[in-house]
Amino acid sequence: MTIQGKRCSVSGGEVAGLLVAVFWAILVSFLAVVLVRLAQTLKAATKLVSGVTEQAVPLLGEASATVRSAQTQLDRVDAIATDVQEVTSNASALSSTVSTAFGGPLVKVAAFGYGVRRALGGKKDGDRTAPQRKVVVSRTVPAARRAGRKRGKG
Repeated sequence: MTIQGKRCSVSGGEVAGLLVAVFWAILVSFLAVVLVRLAQTLKAATKLVSGVTEQAVPLLGEASATVRSAQTQLDRVDAIATDVQEVTSNASALSSTVSTAFGGPLVKVAAFGYGVRRALGGKKDGDRTAPQRKVVVSRTVPAARRAGRKRGKG
């Protein structure tokens, strides 16, 4: 190798050292680029997390208020359901009391009235009796019947 007209000799060890230095320089440059990109990614992730946190905190507050309101409404509905159950129980008891007190005597009075009406012979439109058939007597007997009578006497 010549440098400005002077002749230099480079040994194999120097070339290897030069190659290692170049390799390390390339490796360090590559790692620097990776670290810069990683820093940018971490910065973007931090920004995203802070934005989500800013939006999530008010949403959680609103959700908590909504849950409290729903609990209040459920308590009211529970109270109403309890009152309705009580009213239904009272109505059932009243119905059975009225049925017991007036049901038997009213049925007996109605049956007695029906019996009295039937005994006195009063007919109403609702009475359904079998219609009576009228028999018409004629002097002639149909031919089929006449033929049968002649054979029987024979």
